[in-house]
Amino acid sequence: MGVPIEISDADITAYEQDGVVCLRGVFSTEWIDLMRGAVEDAMAAPGPFAEDYADPASGGRFFGDLDVWKRHAAFRKFVLESPAAEVAGGIMRSGTSTFFYDQLLVKEGGTAERTPWHQDQPYWAVSGRQVASLWVPFDPVPKDVSVEYVAGSHLWQAHNPYHFSDGTPYEGTDLPPLPEIEGNRGDYRILSFALEPGDCLVFQAMVVHGAPGNPYKSRRRALATRWLGDDARVFKRKGEVAIPTTDPGFAHGERYRGEDYPTVWRSY
Repeated sequence: MGVPIEISDADITAYEQDGVVCLRGVFSTEWIDLMRGAVEDAMAAPGPFAEDYADPASGGRFFGDLDVWKRHAAFRKFVLESPAAEVAGGIMRSGTSTFFYDQLLVKEGGTAERTPWHQDQPYWAVSGRQVASLWVPFDPVPKDVSVEYVAGSHLWQAHNPYHFSDGTPYEGTDLPPLPEIEGNRGDYRILSFALEPGDCLVFQAMVVHGAPGNPYKSRRRALATRWLGDDARVFKRKGEVAIPTTDPGFAHGERYRGEDYPTVWRSY
């Protein structure tokens, strides 16, 4: 189910300068077909951290679930056998790719709700610059409903996370709030990409990103897998932390490891 993995110097440069890069044709049709069916299975049997992010009154549905790979064999196969780990390691210039967690995101047609602007890493108990996500769509994604990124914002300081469900800030982090981006879009270089199944976005965990609603009839099914490189370590953050969802028992400064955090790919 593999295709040759080709990562160019230009791809790595784009990632390092902008915080995101779009890679074309990384995942074969076999992977896409497998995961389309797996998404339906996962939505029919949601896990303990499944959530509807959209206000039902706004129309549509925005479904999310975490750690799906622990419950559904196809997601586990994708994590352990697809090109995702190798792609993440190559883009991060890391000798290893250690799996952190997965997040299923399904924005149904007719969903008005935006994915609000945020950085990922302040939600997570992890430090390091070699921390990245692969966002893999299983449906065509027009540019105007695709994930948007503030180019270069992966070099900003950490900002306070907030709960998507009600917009309340995380407590006790001592981090400043994120600047108002949506109302000042002209002040930023905002990147987005039209995507086809098989393409993926690789983005650094500190880059500020969000997404529009989905006014079309078509669905937007996607899986985000999160990857840790050589310099990533456990970081005992002050205040609220969302991920890991349960304490793995590691000390501050240790590597994530073990069966829940497998090192899936090595360059050596």
